[in-house]
Amino acid sequence: MKLYYAPGACSLSPHIVSREAGINLEFEQVDNREKKTKSGKDYWTINPKGQVPVLELDNGERLTEGPVIVQYLAEQKPASGLLPASGSIDRYRVQEWLNFVTSELHKTYGPIFRPTTPEEFKRISRENLGKRFDWIDKQLAGKQYLMGDKFTVADAYLFTVLRWSPRVDVDLSKWPNIKAYMDRVAARPKVQEALKAEGLQ
Repeated sequence: MKLYYAPGACSLSPHIVSREAGINLEFEQVDNREKKTKSGKDYWTINPKGQVPVLELDNGERLTEGPVIVQYLAEQKPASGLLPASGSIDRYRVQEWLNFVTSELHKTYGPIFRPTTPEEFKRISRENLGKRFDWIDKQLAGKQYLMGDKFTVADAYLFTVLRWSPRVDVDLSKWPNIKAYMDRVAARPKVQEALKAEGLQ
């Protein structure tokens, strides 16, 4: 299987999951601005949506959308515990977190990155993120990870998205539980491996 990624983008999430699960992927870097792969392919022909990540399966099929890809990868190695058992309430809790991160956080960061977004809109977006962080900080009280003591695919995604905060002038130290959580996830050996592989260390 091959993962198309851009360093530090949301594709870091499946990259972390693949290492945590012990799945050896081939990696192909994508230039997000030029929409070209490192080997010179037109990325629009890989993913007509133009976004990373894409997971190319051994049979040539391609999966898009990070929250779907992390679940697919975790399902390949159920013993990793990265995704709770199908049908369990914990499985739905993880999916609940994945949906929250994608809709309430990931999509709120996007406009702040764009140079064409009006400053007032960026200010409102940061305010909205702050409200979400207030809630997340409470959820993390007394927990190692989102689901308690067990690291899951939802943690890989939340960590990936929250890493963007310094780039949009959001200081996570205002939320002590989130700050401690970020340090804890960053210290995991497989997360360290993924960060180093993407040149983020």
